[in-house]
Amino acid sequence: MRIIDSAGLETTLAGDGLFTIFAPSDEAFDALPEGAVDALFAEPATLLEILTYHVTPGRITAAEAGRRRRLLTFQGEELLLSANGVLQVDGARVLDPDVEASNGLIHIIDRVLLPAQI
Repeated sequence: MRIIDSAGLETTLAGDGLFTIFAPSDEAFDALPEGAVDALFAEPATLLEILTYHVTPGRITAAEAGRRRRLLTFQGEELLLSANGVLQVDGARVLDPDVEASNGLIHIIDRVLLPAQI
C-alpha cells in the first residue's frame, strides 16, 4: 500500500467506484532492477502514470477480459488483452484472476506494466 499512498491514489481506490486492478505480484516487483522502486518514489508523476495504467474503470472479470481485445486505463492508454489458453494483459500473465475487492476486482499478474510513454 505504500506505493499507492505515495502516488496519492489511496482515496480514489478506496472510493465507491467499481475498479479492476491488474496488480503485479510480489515476485514481479522483485524482478525489477535494483533501485527501480525507490527511483519511482522519487518521481511521483511517473509513479502515478504507471499505477493508473494498471487500473481500469468497472468490474471486469477474467472471463469478460478474455472476450475483449482492449481496456482503457485510468492513465489514458489501452491495455491489450489476449486469451489463448491463458489470459494476458500487455503480455503479462494473469496468475490469480477475479480476486474480490469491496469496490471491484483484482487480477494478480506476473510483471509490472509500463505505458508506452514511460
